[in-house]
This record gives sequence, structure tokens and C-alpha cells, in this order.
Amino acid sequence: MPDQTIDNAVADAALESVAAEVQTKPRSKGSAADQKVADLEQQIGEANERALRSHAELENYRKRSQRELVEERRYAVVPLVRDLLAVVDNLERAIEAAQKSPGGSGLLDGVKMVASQFENILKQHQCVRIETVGTPFDPNQHQAIAQEPSDEHPAGTITRAAQSGYKLHDRVIRPAQVFVSTGPSPA
Repeated sequence: MPDQTIDNAVADAALESVAAEVQTKPRSKGSAADQKVADLEQQIGEANERALRSHAELENYRKRSQRELVEERRYAVVPLVRDLLAVVDNLERAIEAAQKSPGGSGLLDGVKMVASQFENILKQHQCVRIETVGTPFDPNQHQAIAQEPSDEHPAGTITRAAQSGYKLHDRVIRPAQVFVSTGPSPA
């Protein structure tokens, strides 16, 4: 053990002398070693920056994928709803026809009940009818099929609907086909 203590003391003394020499020795600016250290520090900084950017890009990708998945699940029923809207249209036509024919009140009540039930089911799944008559024309929700003069509605307001439109959540599934007022008829 005494030899090891002497070895440690010699090593400590050697380290102290080297440290003192390094501290007292003036460094020449631009020496090769200093330049290499500066280059390595710059490379480390650039590598850290690239790693941070890669981490941020990965995090953004993860968040975007999560949003897209939620959106996809939310609107997964769009094809089914579009197909069912044709059934709603036919029920509405049946109601109109039954209202025009005499003695069809029992049939009319039954068809109205089915149509009402159908619309309630659509509402439960956040599929709602787009408002039309009396509302301002909105090209994002309505499809104008004609314009007509109207004393009841100001210009740019919907006077009647040819076909109902529907939205699922906040997305238009089918725009409403409407007639738009041009304002009062010229006298």
C-alpha cells in the first residue's frame, strides 16, 4: 500500500504541474487544437439543433395524425347518410302526394310519423337539415337553382326549397337546392 500512496502523490503532483503550465502558458489564437475544439463545439451545437427540430417535427406529425384520425372517425358515416337522404326525399314526396289526394289521411299520418322518426334518428347522429326559407342565401350551404321576384323576401333571401340540404356535424353533406329572391317585383 505505501507504494500506491507514493504513486498517487506523484500522479497528483504531475497533474498539478501540467495544470499550472496550461494556465500560465499563453494560448496562441487560432492554434490547430483551438480551431478543432471550436469546430467540434459548432458541430455539437448543430447536431443538438437538428435533434430538436427532428423531435418537433415528430411531435407535429403525431398531433396531425391524431387530428386526422379523430376527423376520419367523426365523418365515417358520410356515405351512409348520403344514401339515406334519398329515402328522406321519397318520404317527403309521399307526404306531399298524400296531402293532395282525398281520403289519404291515415296513410299521410303514417308516412309523416316515419319521416319524423327518420329525421330524429339523423339528428341523434348530428345530421341536421340546413335551414332554407327566409334565410340569407349562403353558397357554402345552398345551391341556387333559380331566382324569382318576391314581395315577402328581400333580395338574396331564400324564398323556397326544391330539395332539402343536410349537414353532418359542421360539414355539408348535400347542399339545399333553393330559389333565391331578387327582391320585390318591378311595378
